[in-house]
Amino acid sequence: MTQVEESVEVGVPVHTAYNQWTQFETFPEFMDGVRRVEQRTDTLTHWVTDVNGVHREFDAEITEQIPDERVAWTTVGGEARQSGVVTFHRLDDDHTKVMLQMVFEPEGLAETVGDRLGFVKRQTKGDLKRFKEFIEERGLETGGWRGVVV
Repeated sequence: MTQVEESVEVGVPVHTAYNQWTQFETFPEFMDGVRRVEQRTDTLTHWVTDVNGVHREFDAEITEQIPDERVAWTTVGGEARQSGVVTFHRLDDDHTKVMLQMVFEPEGLAETVGDRLGFVKRQTKGDLKRFKEFIEERGLETGGWRGVVV
């Protein structure tokens, strides 16, 4: 198992950053390698990814969701094994720290080598940077889900 932890400071209020993160179907707009995310229920998403020529489809279940604080997930079926949490930390009225912590299990030679070379860490850092650009350029979230999952 591999652990990744990255964070980014975004120039929007905590509720704006959180609301945008709950819009999973927009992830392909800022996450490299994510081709499609379908929100199937309040707690179930279906992912299609292509990372370095490796195609994966899997389902992820939201295991915890607290507005303006955290979203946690784990895969429940398909071709990937991972879990993680994104937390949102209010820095001031207009700035938020977004922290992503993820654990995953590389499969096959290509993923194992890519992981050892730091590919996943760099990709995660890039995805968070692109999230920052996405939300700061808009200034507003594309939507938001304020339900609680515990």
